Amino acid sequence: MTTEFSRRRAWLMTGGATGLALAFALGGSAHAQATASNAAKDDTNVEEIVVTGIRKGIEGAITLKKSSSSIVEAVSAEDIGKLPDVSIAESIARLPGLTAQRLDGRAQVISIRGLAPDFTTALLNGREQVSTGDNRGVEFDQYPSELLSAVVVYKTPDAGLIGQGLAGTADMRTVRPLAFGKRALAVGARYEWNDIGALNAGTKAHGNRVSISYIDQFMDGKLGLALGFAHMESPYQAERFNSWGYPTDASGKNLVIGGAKPYVQSSMLKRDGVMATVEFAPTDRFTSTLDGFYSKFKNHQIQRGVELPLVWGGVPLTNATASNGVVTSGAFNGVKGVVRNDGNNRDATIKSLGWNNQFKAGDGWTLTSDLSWSKVDRTDMVLESYSGTGRSGAGATDNMTFNVNGDGETIFKSTLNYADPNTIKLTSPQGWGGDIISGGQDGYLNQPHIVDELKAARFAVTRALDDGLSSVEAGFNYSERTKDLVNDEWFLRVKGSPASVAIPSSAILGSTSLAFVGLGNVVSYDPFALVKSGAYDLVRNPNADVLVKSWGVEEKVAVGYLKANIDAELGGVPVTGNFGFQLVHTDQSSTALGASGTGTGVIQTKLSGGKKYLDFLPSMNLQFRLPNEQSLRFAVARTLARPRMDQMRASTNFGYDPSKSSSTNINFSPWSGSGGNPALQPWRANAYDVSYEKYFGRQAYVSLAAFYKDLKTYVYDQSVIYDFTGFPTGGNPAPVLRQGLLTTPQNGKGGSLKGVEFAASMPFALLTPVLDGFGVQFSASYTKSSIQPNPGDPSQPIPGLSKTVANLTGYYEKNGFSFRVSDRYRSKFLGEVTGFGNGRNYRQVKGESVVDSQIGYTFSDGPMNGLSLLVQVNNLTNEPFVTYQNNDPRQVIDYQTYGRTYLVGLNYKF
Repeated sequence: MTTEFSRRRAWLMTGGATGLALAFALGGSAHAQATASNAAKDDTNVEEIVVTGIRKGIEGAITLKKSSSSIVEAVSAEDIGKLPDVSIAESIARLPGLTAQRLDGRAQVISIRGLAPDFTTALLNGREQVSTGDNRGVEFDQYPSELLSAVVVYKTPDAGLIGQGLAGTADMRTVRPLAFGKRALAVGARYEWNDIGALNAGTKAHGNRVSISYIDQFMDGKLGLALGFAHMESPYQAERFNSWGYPTDASGKNLVIGGAKPYVQSSMLKRDGVMATVEFAPTDRFTSTLDGFYSKFKNHQIQRGVELPLVWGGVPLTNATASNGVVTSGAFNGVKGVVRNDGNNRDATIKSLGWNNQFKAGDGWTLTSDLSWSKVDRTDMVLESYSGTGRSGAGATDNMTFNVNGDGETIFKSTLNYADPNTIKLTSPQGWGGDIISGGQDGYLNQPHIVDELKAARFAVTRALDDGLSSVEAGFNYSERTKDLVNDEWFLRVKGSPASVAIPSSAILGSTSLAFVGLGNVVSYDPFALVKSGAYDLVRNPNADVLVKSWGVEEKVAVGYLKANIDAELGGVPVTGNFGFQLVHTDQSSTALGASGTGTGVIQTKLSGGKKYLDFLPSMNLQFRLPNEQSLRFAVARTLARPRMDQMRASTNFGYDPSKSSSTNINFSPWSGSGGNPALQPWRANAYDVSYEKYFGRQAYVSLAAFYKDLKTYVYDQSVIYDFTGFPTGGNPAPVLRQGLLTTPQNGKGGSLKGVEFAASMPFALLTPVLDGFGVQFSASYTKSSIQPNPGDPSQPIPGLSKTVANLTGYYEKNGFSFRVSDRYRSKFLGEVTGFGNGRNYRQVKGESVVDSQIGYTFSDGPMNGLSLLVQVNNLTNEPFVTYQNNDPRQVIDYQTYGRTYLVGLNYKF
């Protein structure tokens, strides 16, 4: 799909759907009011209409939005164990003002109102959760959608919302068995595959999903039990073109590719999730609820390709032709390619427990306690294995021609057979890492290990009132969170080095095609098996830049809050909502290493630091309930988002120049470095919101909202004067000056973020009975920011901000048959991607429009009553993921395609 087609489709989707939604709102209002009037004339024959499937999910979400005292968006399960999408992130990303960034084709992290995932917190049943990522942003694919009953996204906080985010707060909720009120047993199974098949030799293209949910009540409704289990084996594929970058050619006028790393990726994601809830209400005055969640997550990923050092590898460019300032074709002769057989393994476990007790003491008093604990244990194995025609300076080279296609991908034509194991051997074709391994490294192993643990206790007392205030709640929450990252890295040296060594025949799996970039086949082997067999010596990387990647961060947060709930009238208009404040005391600290140098010259020292600070966070939410199911909401709040944990690390990679030891000028200090900042304070903002909402019972609504966030601070990398007293000099003469310039994250000037959001959910039956069963959901938002996250580059936007976001879902559901197609669009944005050394890079991502669809049938009577059949297609148009650099779409860095994923399955509810 071309970029122009995607853009045109996005504009048609936005403009057309807005017009339709407004037409249905106006027409539907008159039709709904007429229907209500007719019903009022004869209420003697009342029949309960049981809504199921797509419409049940929509009505549940509308009910949650309408009844909330805050401005929220919601997703509700269509049935037991059945959210609208196969992943939570995809469901959330369809909500107004929200969007997702794809990772390997899967929606994984969420941006709310143009702010990156770092500004959003995730809760499970109202309790803050740890993250399998390196920072705070929750990776939602860790939580099976089959085990959730709803997700509520708070766009405005209230004083009682603990763990609130600056952008928003996503609360994932599991079913409450006593409120559910009946016995239910549901099972589901799905089979899935990708239409581009298994791209890598020795991998699978097919997977499955199985789930079971059980809800029941005992002891005359005093004891409730909910159990759920979800298993997933999901394969996903990718054809990935990657460019090193674009220097200029010899003329200095045209950009030309500096190097390339095209490869194909095959992955298998396995996850087992278990949920359990026990509710005990022996009397009307006391309820005790115990929640448990467990998730075991394994992701096995294989990447095979050829890395091609071109202009930046010293290879001359010949026969070049250029267009629009870019070399679009030419030849490179003497290319020494590096055949890559790489792999990424992730093994992560999440455990979460929560225990809530509520006691109604009488006379309007209610006491609440809540204890919670969650923990993540994650180990990655990021493995690189190199092979080629010979070690650096030896072996055959390749002569190749190339063309740049209309999508910015470089397509090559090679003369070397990279699939011949007699030609391609385990070696270091480019001599990388030669300062540590003689002749160069033959691969690399990065094995970070993360433990993230959060313990919290909350106590609250509520007093019911009248005369304008329905209740007042006071509470206290204390939490302790520790996150430790231990990073181990090794160079791989093949046994037999410095000679090039034949690939063991037992490890060869065949060949893998790189035809998508014109390179033919490459020899394929199992790199994990080679490491396990002892084919390599593992030589620990002793360099300072590796030592400073390990760190520990601890946070102790005490929150006292007071919230008053409003239930009053103003000029005859009912007014509900709340006002109050939080008083938040934070005690943060970090321990890590300061290190300098490489190899045997590395010197290091232990470092620590921290900060204590206090925040006052007032908030108010007002809802004016106007006639004809209209609402006008206003909200104002002071919010914060804690810094990224890797920014809070005490690590420092420092340098000492003994030739400047006698200098007294800070600009010529012998000391320099870069690192984290354990004294870093949060992002803080004042937020203002207004929202108009028109409802049509539980079936439909239209809303128009505007927001303004005044960020008082933002976090920038800045060079600041730092005291290096106590840092080692490596045996060199002591300096006169103990201060130097350190580049580190600092709190700096903020800015504004503002936007508008429109949303509508309309069944067409509100317009005319002829269209009964058809419906549409649509939302669009536009967001602008004055924040400059990089003072050195005013054109760089804040991470995660797409100015335009739109979502459109059309559906039909009647007589058991259902069909739905959804399109989610976001304009270009600055996204976070994995870079060199498994680090993080920010890169411009092209706008994209992702289409999913499903069709199903549910049997409502007969011997198959309760059975539903389903067919789904994700990424229906095979939308690519494209990144580029220097704000120049011609300079494509990544062009990734993932194919279409098909799922067929069934659900059965007893």
